Amino acid sequence: MEGPSTSKQLPNTSADEGVLTVDVTNNVLVDSITDLPVNLIRPDLIMSTDGSAENEEDSTKLNLAYENLYEVPRTIVERFADYVKYLDLSHNKITNLDALVHFKHLTSLIADDNPITENCLLPPLPKLQLLWLNHCKIASLYPWVGKLKESCPNLNYLCLMGNPAAPSDFNGGTFYESLQYRLFVISQFPSLNHLDDRKVTYDQRQEAQRLYKRPLLDRLVRSRNTGIGQLVHTPVTWTSVQNKLSTFWGKDRGSDRNLLI
Repeated sequence: MEGPSTSKQLPNTSADEGVLTVDVTNNVLVDSITDLPVNLIRPDLIMSTDGSAENEEDSTKLNLAYENLYEVPRTIVERFADYVKYLDLSHNKITNLDALVHFKHLTSLIADDNPITENCLLPPLPKLQLLWLNHCKIASLYPWVGKLKESCPNLNYLCLMGNPAAPSDFNGGTFYESLQYRLFVISQFPSLNHLDDRKVTYDQRQEAQRLYKRPLLDRLVRSRNTGIGQLVHTPVTWTSVQNKLSTFWGKDRGSDRNLLI
């Protein structure tokens, strides 16, 4: 007979193991991964914490892919945040990355295939150089990219392929939309060397600076008689960006090949 203060754990299965515990006393559900004791963390999640790894690089990597996570567990944060530099959260159900604020040394973050939207803002990660958010749910670049720039100003590698806000041949985007997306993102990150599946070229950076340089945007924001003033204050799709910019520059909206370069 169990005592009144004991917790009853659901039967273990390969799918449910370590996922849920029922607290009978308080009649609440508890995320047992979050509260998982350190000695029960799966060994393959721990690369090394005592210098026993084959090399220093392995000791700073943490792989949490395919773990059916809705958030970064507190126990994981407490155990690994002080030294992990490479973190893989791909193929989970994460929508909030606030817990990463504790990963002060993080330089690489892989979070592909999560239901992350433009409402998910990364905490300050000044050391982050590589960020993959492929096949997430990011539907609008503005103001999300600006917030990303503030949080991660030193990105060298950024990959957003498969998101609605990153038009390409793979998701039905036109050449015009893909080019505008690419130039806009490049304009926000001076240190960016690689965007999606291609390197950032000198010509692309020059054109991005010419097209999206700050004085021009400020001038457009102050102009209340143009549609572009509303554009920079509200989340939009790149289709509407194309239409508004085409109107401002006197371009034909119906032509995808009338590039702003």
